[in-house]
Amino acid sequence: MRWKKLGNIFSAQNLPDNLVSHASVPVVEILDSYLIRVYFSSRDKKQRSHVLFIDVDIQNPQKIRNNSKIPVLSPGELGCFDDCGAMGTCLLQKDNEKYLYYIGWNLCSTVPFRNSIGLAVWDKNSFKRCFKGPILDRTKDEPHFVASNHVLFEKTKFKMWYLSCVKWDVLESKPIHRYHIKYAESKDGITWKRNGLVSVDFQDEYEFAISVPRVINDDGFYKMWFSSRARKNINTYRLGYAESTDGISFKRMDEKIGIDVSESGWDSEMICYPFVFDHNGNRYMLYNGNGYGKTGFGLAVLEQD
Repeated sequence: MRWKKLGNIFSAQNLPDNLVSHASVPVVEILDSYLIRVYFSSRDKKQRSHVLFIDVDIQNPQKIRNNSKIPVLSPGELGCFDDCGAMGTCLLQKDNEKYLYYIGWNLCSTVPFRNSIGLAVWDKNSFKRCFKGPILDRTKDEPHFVASNHVLFEKTKFKMWYLSCVKWDVLESKPIHRYHIKYAESKDGITWKRNGLVSVDFQDEYEFAISVPRVINDDGFYKMWFSSRARKNINTYRLGYAESTDGISFKRMDEKIGIDVSESGWDSEMICYPFVFDHNGNRYMLYNGNGYGKTGFGLAVLEQD
């Protein structure tokens, strides 16, 4: 693969007045032959995540056609799993409904945070929570937290790839999370069966964070793009790639990713949180750059032989 970067199409400086930073974890909805809607998460003055969107002409991605102006999903009720932030992670359209799987944030005292996964449905001009509680949370077998997920519906089955935290380490008196990608299935997209199946595991002693999986089924052959941190002598995020014949166990092929940090500019320190999608015969990737989305997100197109 060779990805051609098309530039930083949205800067996190162009946010509504009540939000102050970041445009993280972009997620795409195809509107028509030229227009795409990009949902992303930004932070308010209390560092809580909210979901917004912009509409972009894929032929002129630097031009924003429309924006939500106000969040379409904000932090939840006090004491709930998402009262410290709601961050969109996967959009699923089924039966004329539009579902947003999102990460709920809670701040903690012994470790910095705890995540779980919620579900919301589009209603007129915003997303409404299906439940006040999460649809995927920590359990007796996964005792730490779960987060960024991707869902596909195939035939009669919902398939999910999600971040699963396996432990917290302590490094220089600071807690450091350690998470990889697991697999789950569901009949309704709400109640999930988890058997501890690992889809993408740590490749060496340096890697401690594998997140934001994006999966495409190419005629029965599954391809996954994800964020990976860290590598020997590189402590910031890079993108990884893996393939699978069953959609459960993936073989890592990071050397085939075909995209890296730039020599300078908005994505020169890290690239992370990819979203890969097909449109008008081309394959595109949205991704974040420096500061986990503090500099906004960019667009790349897969070069064809």
